[in-house]
Amino acid sequence: MNNNSANNVTIVAPSSREALRLVREQLGPDAIIVSNRATASGVEIVAMLETALAQPAAAPPAASAAAATDPAVAVATNVATNKDNNDSVISEIHSMRGMIEEQLAGLVWNDKQRRDPVRGHLLRTLLGAGFSASLAKAMLDHLPTGQNFASGMAWVKAELARNLPLMENEDTLMDGGGVYALMGPTGVGKTTTTAKLAARCVMRFGADKLALLTTDSYRIGAFEQLRIYGKILGVSVHAVKDAADLRLVLDDLRDKHMVLIDTVGKSQRDRSVSDQVAMLCGAGRPVKRLLLLNAASHGDTLNEVVHAYKDSAGGNQLAGCIFTKTDEATHPGALLDTVIRHRLPVHYVSCGQKVPENLMIAERSQLVDSVFQSASRSALFVPGEADLGELPAALNNDNELAAAAATTERLRSQCQQLIRVLAHDAEELAANASALANGQIGFDGSSALWRDLADDSVSSKATVHKLLTLANAEIETACASHVLAVSGKTELLASRSGDAYTLQSSVLLSDRNGMPLAAPHQLLSTALSTTPAAGATDAISVAPRPALRQLAWMQQQHFAKPLVHLLDRMPASDLIQSWQADGLSWLARARGTTGVMHGEQRTTLAKLAAQLTFDAPQAIVYKGKPAQQTLAETAIALRGDSQSGSCLSGFASLRCVVMRIVDQHSGKLLASWYLLSNLAPSVTAQQLAAWSCWKQAADPYFKLLKQAIQQLDACTEPGDSHMQKRLLVAAQASTTVWRLAHTQDSWAAAARALLAQLAGHRIRSSSVTVTAAAALFEGFGKLIALLDALALDAENAPGLTPAHHTAALPG
Repeated sequence: MNNNSANNVTIVAPSSREALRLVREQLGPDAIIVSNRATASGVEIVAMLETALAQPAAAPPAASAAAATDPAVAVATNVATNKDNNDSVISEIHSMRGMIEEQLAGLVWNDKQRRDPVRGHLLRTLLGAGFSASLAKAMLDHLPTGQNFASGMAWVKAELARNLPLMENEDTLMDGGGVYALMGPTGVGKTTTTAKLAARCVMRFGADKLALLTTDSYRIGAFEQLRIYGKILGVSVHAVKDAADLRLVLDDLRDKHMVLIDTVGKSQRDRSVSDQVAMLCGAGRPVKRLLLLNAASHGDTLNEVVHAYKDSAGGNQLAGCIFTKTDEATHPGALLDTVIRHRLPVHYVSCGQKVPENLMIAERSQLVDSVFQSASRSALFVPGEADLGELPAALNNDNELAAAAATTERLRSQCQQLIRVLAHDAEELAANASALANGQIGFDGSSALWRDLADDSVSSKATVHKLLTLANAEIETACASHVLAVSGKTELLASRSGDAYTLQSSVLLSDRNGMPLAAPHQLLSTALSTTPAAGATDAISVAPRPALRQLAWMQQQHFAKPLVHLLDRMPASDLIQSWQADGLSWLARARGTTGVMHGEQRTTLAKLAAQLTFDAPQAIVYKGKPAQQTLAETAIALRGDSQSGSCLSGFASLRCVVMRIVDQHSGKLLASWYLLSNLAPSVTAQQLAAWSCWKQAADPYFKLLKQAIQQLDACTEPGDSHMQKRLLVAAQASTTVWRLAHTQDSWAAAARALLAQLAGHRIRSSSVTVTAAAALFEGFGKLIALLDALALDAENAPGLTPAHHTAALPG
């Protein structure tokens, strides 16, 4: 179906490929794709001729006259004028990208609301209750279609209740006992809440099982107020001045079932908050911290308070929170928004000054219902219906929506013009794209996944399936007999809230050259879930749960060749035994002090190495300098403990490869590695040594991944439904960029130079650092955008297809 006007043509076809063919037939190869969207009838493409866009705003008279007689002269003039101004063009593209992204994001959301008015009413209801726009929009993105307001509101309440973290059972808290510290800003109600909680404890256990402490020596009468409460309840009250005093008092109160500490109130912006947390952490006994949140505070204030008191760096996480002054709140949705985003369990709700009546256990449905029942009648600071009608792109104003759409299309066309000027040599661009596609670095697969970023219909589950397919295809051609797996941990901060997360990643390497092939899985977790158990060290023997879950997921996949896990350190004995039963193959470095059994001899790896015969030296490069490597291999068994000479029961012998690296000229020993593995002898010692070196060389990949995630803004908030997909795409594209950065073929230098130029950087082809690789990643994204904007077809760039969307991508 065609809709023709003087300047453009609209094509509707069953598929994108068919629509592009019809565009080329009607407008020729120089047609520019203006927009591309899926409709009920198929794929709709709006296209126009280049000459319709080539209208400079202020051309010199001579150039205008020449252009009027010969359009080719106008194009040549544009190209010649801008050849030496690439830097300014790039800056223009950068500035316009942000405007386009803002316009597109607003249009997409407003278009959803125009088509589904219920969504707009629910959004206003959530904003009016105090919820943040980011959480409200993220939740409403999943709202089922065909809802009326009542059913939509019921769905919203059910979603909020499902995501609201609560203390599920008060008996667990009370029966467990221990030391609890109530913390929060000044005036939040810590002393009154301490008394309320103390009364609940006394009613359950009796006064002799409880003690009260206060660290508040600043506020006049603070101790006296708590002492009066203690006298009424029959509970002992103690005042402490500093950390040493706190340790002494808590040591004296070890016979108490529960101790409640009323801390001094500090503003969330007071730098001494961290000192207060440190004092509680060094109290000699575990102190569980409960944060008090004022329901009458603004949402941004609550967010600041949680960040100030979380102490994620110190590892002493908040045990939960207590809502206070809920009877004074006008927009309590901010409370629920805060605890949902920070995954902070709600223990109690305080709604008045009466002790102990006005302290209640948090209950999901009651909390959610109360949020929408207490809307203020005079909401001066939250936009209402009339206020929203005055905002840009009003939900019910089709004229403003059409004007915004026209503005976006104009910006898109201008950006395409700038990109066309920048890529003045389309043949060179196509040649580099073709070289990348044919360079066996996974460019085609990463490009296709990158384009999926703009397609909301592609879920993270579908992306994982595509990644596994890509991984098996790469393994089939790039691996000889095994595929190597390396895992790494990346610390991330959410771009909006600043919350801390840990990304546990795995990348598959070739057993021929150690190059990363695929990254099929990423596991994002909070800092709390990655904290090792008490008494644990930092070795893999006590690896955090996400690391073990990531390894288990990799082991469950059916790759084209056997999987070998390359580890930083020796696993724990129970893990080795479990892995041995499951048939898991691994290679790890061990310390020279590791106790082993060599036959009947009880020794260590370092002492054992002195008895071995090493093979002939081989020339290698170690830390950029010429060196020589020698290897020796023997069979060992792990010792059961340091006192006995017996080996661990149920363990088969392990292969031990000792690797020595010496300076080529002086013969000075540079390094000694002790490699242990359960692999069969079909894998030679030379292969094991090479694999260990490749594992070390691949470790900086995870630094590149962190920068790639930051460029893509991939780590936003847990409520972002597409965050996982962006993390997966960032990891896979990083493998392609890493392979390009380390490829020595002649075509790779030109491709690196092109990507660096697109990113506004210049790199040395002889030394590609992680920073330079990050620049290549940025250029990779801009190359895909260029190819899509120029609509290069398969004849110009083999293996590449136009994107389904023309929106500018992050980066």
